[in-house]
Amino acid sequence: MAMAKKFNISINTKNCKQCGICSYLCPKEVLEQKVGGYPEAVRPEACIGCRLCEMRCPDFAIGVEVVQE
Repeated sequence: MAMAKKFNISINTKNCKQCGICSYLCPKEVLEQKVGGYPEAVRPEACIGCRLCEMRCPDFAIGVEVVQE
């Protein structure tokens, strides 16, 4: 039986302009963002690795990597 992959979500706050696109697009609600704040990976265990957040970030401020077991 294959183990579920785990993912590491990183947010580069130097590049992030807090637009909210990543948290809005996340199908599993992994990311949350408070008004005036940066996005946070509040449920990283729910990440399915779709990389929508990474692909749609206009500032290349978010990265999703597979965690090596």
